Amino acid sequence: MQAVLFLIDTAFSLYLMVVILRLWLQLVRADFYNPFSQFVVKATNPLVLPLRRIIPSIGSLDTATLVLAYAVMLAKLVILQLIQAGQVALVPSLILSLIFLLKEIFTLLFWILVIRALLSWFSQGRSPVEHVMHQLTEPLLRPIRRILPPLGGLDLSVLVVLVGLQFLNILFSSWFPGL
Repeated sequence: MQAVLFLIDTAFSLYLMVVILRLWLQLVRADFYNPFSQFVVKATNPLVLPLRRIIPSIGSLDTATLVLAYAVMLAKLVILQLIQAGQVALVPSLILSLIFLLKEIFTLLFWILVIRALLSWFSQGRSPVEHVMHQLTEPLLRPIRRILPPLGGLDLSVLVVLVGLQFLNILFSSWFPGL
């Protein structure tokens, strides 16, 4: 049973990350002709496009993609509850899915920053994935670079954001113990 729960959790989490990436790519106005961006768009279009007919965007925020991210997290929680307990607590699931969605966004941000840092050491700017990672993270890193300039050619802005994310994760865990 644990193996089935693992597969369901992993499948929903991976798709949720792709949906969050789509929303994030739209917010930072990343290059949608990049192969990585094209993968994200093609993987999410079957569910996002029908939702867009029902749910309009609010300014530059694609609310259909945001609702899809929430729905994927809610579906994940409901299915896992049904398998584990045989019943669903609907109101707690509605609230928990919002909390878990926020936690997933922070987790994705953490890993994108780590991937960007690793790619900067090895790829030397030739990878299309690195270009998208740069577009995704630069709005977060730029304000820190203004305050903390590079020290001897070493950019510490990624480290500062990673420490901040870890701080938020610990704070978040203390507010919602047991998550």
